[in-house]
Amino acid sequence: MANTIKDYIEEAKHHLLKAREITEAAEKDSDRNFTEAESAQLREHMAKATAAKAEIEKLKGNQELRDTLAQLGDDIALNAKTNEDGTRQTASGFHLPDKAKSLGTQFTESAEYKGLLAQAPNGGFAKNQRVQSEMFGVKALVTGGSDTSGGALVQNDWRGMQVGLDAFQRPLQLRDVVTPGNTTSDTVEYVRVTSVTNSAAPVPEATSSAAPTAPGGAGALVNNAGGGYKPESGVALAKITTAVKTIAHWMPATKRALSDAAQIRTLIDAFLLYGLEEELEDQMIQGDGTGENFEGLANVSGVQSQAFVDDLLTTYRKAKTKVRTVGRSRANAYLINPVDLEELDLLQDNEARFYFGGPSGAGTAQPLWNLPIVETEAVPQGTAYVGDFRKAVLWDREQATIQVTDSHLDFFVRNLVAILAEMRAAFGVLQPSAFVEIDLTA
Repeated sequence: MANTIKDYIEEAKHHLLKAREITEAAEKDSDRNFTEAESAQLREHMAKATAAKAEIEKLKGNQELRDTLAQLGDDIALNAKTNEDGTRQTASGFHLPDKAKSLGTQFTESAEYKGLLAQAPNGGFAKNQRVQSEMFGVKALVTGGSDTSGGALVQNDWRGMQVGLDAFQRPLQLRDVVTPGNTTSDTVEYVRVTSVTNSAAPVPEATSSAAPTAPGGAGALVNNAGGGYKPESGVALAKITTAVKTIAHWMPATKRALSDAAQIRTLIDAFLLYGLEEELEDQMIQGDGTGENFEGLANVSGVQSQAFVDDLLTTYRKAKTKVRTVGRSRANAYLINPVDLEELDLLQDNEARFYFGGPSGAGTAQPLWNLPIVETEAVPQGTAYVGDFRKAVLWDREQATIQVTDSHLDFFVRNLVAILAEMRAAFGVLQPSAFVEIDLTA
């Protein structure tokens, strides 16, 4: 038999009295501490008193619920009766739905629906005929377009962002052709080769051990009666110091956006990290060496130049030759702006045939004078570069990182965060003569 509220009150009272007896016994005995047995008994009585109190609260809640249901009466069908046909109806005549059937099933089995169907020709509805029902007190047309009708049950087909931020990002390839490096310092010192003098030549045997003669300029001998002097060659070197530069940017976001949409976090990360690499590529080509800018290839002293000659193909080829003959290097890539590359792709011979395959050919995937093409907007239109990019080094000091903080301005109290992307790197050209800047303007 279930206990009543009165039973649980008596039980709680009993255990509380027992607990008090144990406490009073310890107080009478010169306020001694509880023994181990007394502590265990005290905990047991208090736990049982607490459990009884919880049951009392539960029964009180159930009683309040019963009282409320009784007051509601017909509204929640406590006074409903079952009809001979098995349906249930309240005292006020309200027909209760059958819980075993869906709302749609009850609608199609209703007398109103069946009566309307019987009136329709061939058991169907005429065009534009509305189906209404007063079933369950509803007197509105069920439609699919309204959010307050059947349309409320239709969920949007959410596909997320089908095109990512890469739709607004240019391909970055310059890292692929330069020499990668690492540094653990804030400053990088390296040796740049500025010129080479090769005076190697056949040398006659000395005819005297005396030294009445001395070598002249450019390997020539003055009064070379004794013979045997060797010509002098040389390499001009320069010690270059370049500082590690910081490239960074940030954007604000709400904590709610970051918490509720994992995709947003991914897009933010991808967007910020890409921005660093784009600026890095621009700096490697166009950096002017002032302030916090790199010394980019376009501003390095000693880089060769090639003026426009006859046509584009000839100009590109002559520039490659200079890398080989003057720079004593082997070119490994062309850097070309997309607009100039388009002009190259559209070149035709005298019979209107495209040199680079035309619309159905490989286009820019084909090499130019047996060298790969790096298409980049870091190179300004009307200019191109060719060279041995292995003689340009990118030193990574600190790989790109993403940091998030709410300590910026008043972001903490506004539930905002600052998302910061940052990287540190240095760039250097080891041999400027191994590169040629090409002027594409006729």
